[in-house]
Amino acid sequence: QVQLVESGGGLVQAGGSLKLSCAASGRTFGSTPMGWFRQAPGKEREVVAAISWIGVLKTYANSVKGRFTISRDNAKNTVDLQMNSLKPEDTAVYYCAAPSPSTQFKDIPNPENMDYWGKGTLVTVSS
Repeated sequence: QVQLVESGGGLVQAGGSLKLSCAASGRTFGSTPMGWFRQAPGKEREVVAAISWIGVLKTYANSVKGRFTISRDNAKNTVDLQMNSLKPEDTAVYYCAAPSPSTQFKDIPNPENMDYWGKGTLVTVSS
């Protein structure tokens, strides 16, 4: 059974940093693009960042460009999200997600194309 487990969330002051990690098990995700999404209260789930299977291609939401960095370690089956210069509007539950192996990188930003989701980790940024 496929499992995605996020960790690293918490409470941080504006301007601070957090690093989220996603550990995948049950199937190797080395050949699959991966994504980080977030959902704030009352808002729809949105993509934060996505990374291709070998880590060459990356894409970011405009709101986090220059502040967040996505990376992966296929040997460890992990995907990380380094978040710097955090803002109160970054407050949300952050989810790691993976699609089926045949999904193309360009389709990752759409949450409907993701087949596996973690339970999420809460990030709260205080002003």
